[in-house]
Amino acid sequence: MTVRVLIADDQTIVRAGFRALLELTDDLVVVAEAADGDAAVASAQRTRPDVVLMDIRMPGLDGLAATRHITTELPDVRVLVLTTFAADEYVFEALRVGASGFLLKDVEPDELCAAIRTVAEGRALLAPAVTRSVIAEFTRMQGRYVGTERVEVLTEREREVVRLVAAGLSNEEIGQRLHVSPLTAKTHVSRAMTKLGLRDRAQLVVVAYETGLAAVGGVLPPT
Repeated sequence: MTVRVLIADDQTIVRAGFRALLELTDDLVVVAEAADGDAAVASAQRTRPDVVLMDIRMPGLDGLAATRHITTELPDVRVLVLTTFAADEYVFEALRVGASGFLLKDVEPDELCAAIRTVAEGRALLAPAVTRSVIAEFTRMQGRYVGTERVEVLTEREREVVRLVAAGLSNEEIGQRLHVSPLTAKTHVSRAMTKLGLRDRAQLVVVAYETGLAAVGGVLPPT
């Protein structure tokens, strides 16, 4: 399968570098480039890429606002946000508005290509360093949980699965923990996302911490 990619970054040299890297692969194709958020939204609407590599800080419409527009208007398009800082203050909000993952700009080439493929398949991806900053933000917010009624629609088993997703476990690891098959674990995850109206695991992690669900039962995220 060929993955169609849109590169959005205000630095020409960064866009050129990513394009050159992706052109070395057989399955990743750059269909457009954009130098700001407005151009990113317009290009996404025109080319309908599978994945947008989105710089979070751009002039005019920034990457956060552009991500919100794209994930709202084009639900089949996945956004993978690239940031220079591990503790980026926009990480939390970008996940809330639909970004499927985060990577640092100094990511290794193989890791970047693998991340694009992962996100294109509909899975979420968070760089470990960025994940820690997201968790730190939610930890700081503990005691101010919001929307707790949202998770009342989940069964107890689904809540347990969501807590494990928030702890960073894969479907295989969740299955091992709960003594069920990976397929059963995946089914529970999918049902939870459907009930909560979420597009992927990244948003599921956000809801788990935002509502305090991840703090229940002593399940902590990896460090």
